Amino acid sequence: MGQFICSRMAGIWDRIDQKLKYYRDFDENLGVLQRLARELSIQLEELEERSSSKRSEEWEEKVEELIEEVEDIEKSIRKWKVFTVAVYLYGRVVVEKIDEAKELLEEGKYYFPNCFKYLILGGGVAAGYAAREFVRRGVKPGELGIISEESVAPYERPALSKGCLFPRNAAKLPQFHVCVGSGGERLEPSWYEEKGIELILSTKIVKAALNSKTLTSEDGTIFKFGTLIIATGSGVVKLSDFGVKGDQAKNVLYLRNVKDADKIVEAMRGKKNGKAVVVGGGYIGLEVGAALRLNNLNVTMVYPDPYCMPRLFTKEIAEFYERYYTLKGIKLIKETSVIELEADPTGEVKKVKLKNGRELEADMVVVGVGARPVTRLFQGQLEMNKGGIKTDGLFKTSVNGVYAIGDVAWFPMKIYNELRRVEHVDHARKSAMKAVEAIMAEGKVVEEYDYLPYFYSRVFDLSWQFYGDNIGETTVLFGNRNPATKKPKFGCYWIKDGKIMGAFLEGGDAEENKAIQNLTWHQPNVDDLRELKEKGLSFAFKFMDFQRTQAV
Repeated sequence: MGQFICSRMAGIWDRIDQKLKYYRDFDENLGVLQRLARELSIQLEELEERSSSKRSEEWEEKVEELIEEVEDIEKSIRKWKVFTVAVYLYGRVVVEKIDEAKELLEEGKYYFPNCFKYLILGGGVAAGYAAREFVRRGVKPGELGIISEESVAPYERPALSKGCLFPRNAAKLPQFHVCVGSGGERLEPSWYEEKGIELILSTKIVKAALNSKTLTSEDGTIFKFGTLIIATGSGVVKLSDFGVKGDQAKNVLYLRNVKDADKIVEAMRGKKNGKAVVVGGGYIGLEVGAALRLNNLNVTMVYPDPYCMPRLFTKEIAEFYERYYTLKGIKLIKETSVIELEADPTGEVKKVKLKNGRELEADMVVVGVGARPVTRLFQGQLEMNKGGIKTDGLFKTSVNGVYAIGDVAWFPMKIYNELRRVEHVDHARKSAMKAVEAIMAEGKVVEEYDYLPYFYSRVFDLSWQFYGDNIGETTVLFGNRNPATKKPKFGCYWIKDGKIMGAFLEGGDAEENKAIQNLTWHQPNVDDLRELKEKGLSFAFKFMDFQRTQAV
């Protein structure tokens, strides 16, 4: 009973103390409110003078209403002429109106040209998915801007090597604008306009001042932001980065954006039945090599490694694809590199000189030797490691109000308890959505990013998927790896400390791919490797059955 009385008395004294505070601070609070009202009036006039397209009628009405309320308070105080009555009537109201005025002033800043509450730097996959998530979570018209060096709205980058280069029914914009790659709505330029999102295209940022929250473009335009999302992605590594001469020739091509894809298509049409040299045996090399062959070019691939895709494939997996490519008529030259590209008087490369002394005739050269994250603007301003920008599990960087997503983020991968950087469209999409969820949380607790690495490719009639991590002391291959088979299906498990860490599957359907994904997510123990090899893909399905029985 005594505790109840003490609690009641404490509450009463708190209320009395609050009222006394209104009394003590009334003059000061009223002065603050009057100053804020004047600032809002000036802000409103400036926006009207500039005829800003970003102006919000709702915001203007709220500002005008607040200014009128402040004037009414001033009139009432003059009318009463009794300080205690004024405090009693308006003490609490004045404090509440101060908070409201501050919020309106902050919101008003972003209705000026080139000023944004939220700004995304980069116009790739991650930017498009972030924009969709902002809209889903209630971003207001005029609050969000996207700055991109490209001249088109965000699109699904995998389409460049998996669709744009096909000889028939090739993918073309606007067919592959985001978010069609994940089965979502296609966000064409009109969508951004309808949602009040400003697309600032063909714009290169040359300076970033994160502490002052500004970005400066090549033409000197200054963009201001409240929150910045860095989604600059990766840029191609060029042969000239390795000291190779001649890579500026007009028929030496790279593939990173839609303009690059258009150039390759144009070159294929202009060099019908010609000789194409592909430099690189990774993702881009394999996918572009296949596309060139489908376009009836004579293709030779050159790469320095003993087998293709060494960062992911085992030697045995690589052998299957190399044999398949050979059956398709593609020549493979391994364990050597390009040292010079020799051009003719017209400026086109006609010979590719290799380190092993060979010389290859060429009508066109496509280079795919890697990519590196675009982070130069932020050197010295953000904490970085291994070429990426260090973030937490919600993609916050070391600077408040700045986030990094997609290729540039060096983030905590919970499943392996370590920091990693991932260059893949799946991560670009998911990291974008997670960062926006955190930004728009408004004080709510957001679960940290929990990601399972995922990679895939489609070439010729083949299609593979990989989940997890390709680490471990043992690999277990299963299935049919005969490239002459009409529909080959085979896979591989990576085992570390008795657990399945990674799984690869060629030729799997949606259900089978889902089964290996589930397997690598849960990392079950494997007691008998011989049995795992015999069961192969069925092991993944039996594990799912086991999970169902445990859940009952």
